[in-house]
Amino acid sequence: MDDVVAIDELISAATIEARVRELAGDIAAHYADRCPLLIGVLNGAVVFMADLARQMPIELDFQFMAVSSYGAATESSGVVQILKDLDSPIEGREVLVVEDIIDSGLTIRYLMRLLEQRRPADIRIVTLLRKDRPEVRDLHVDWIGFEIPDAFVVGYGLDLAGRFRNLPFVGVAVLSHEGR
Repeated sequence: MDDVVAIDELISAATIEARVRELAGDIAAHYADRCPLLIGVLNGAVVFMADLARQMPIELDFQFMAVSSYGAATESSGVVQILKDLDSPIEGREVLVVEDIIDSGLTIRYLMRLLEQRRPADIRIVTLLRKDRPEVRDLHVDWIGFEIPDAFVVGYGLDLAGRFRNLPFVGVAVLSHEGR
């Protein structure tokens, strides 16, 4: 069983706040006088999406989807499940998918294929974090908050089995591996 023995701060709350403000400015400039639909990927992206939306001085709308490939584990199961779908159609809408982290790329690739079938006018991605992993280097992401090392991170919406989402920073969870 994995248990957290420490959380080492990777990105401070102040650094996250400054970067979210920059991203919001860039995204607002891109959409200008249009009204994008932000789609937050639950549960991890809630904190990031709320902060991002509050910093964007444009009209916008948002909805949420719950998608999982992790469950309570620290590694992807390899199977993506839609736990909560959108509340209304996105056909003809300008869509911005808001992710907390792009790790293996499995979830975001699945989600993009699914959303593209619903014929939005445009679809883009913003993520707070992208791990430095070979399988995601070729994945087009329009806005990236931070590139991070391939470590298990928590805080600022990211969790380990539901724990640590409320930390104001992003930290690396140092795990003990009992029973190995």
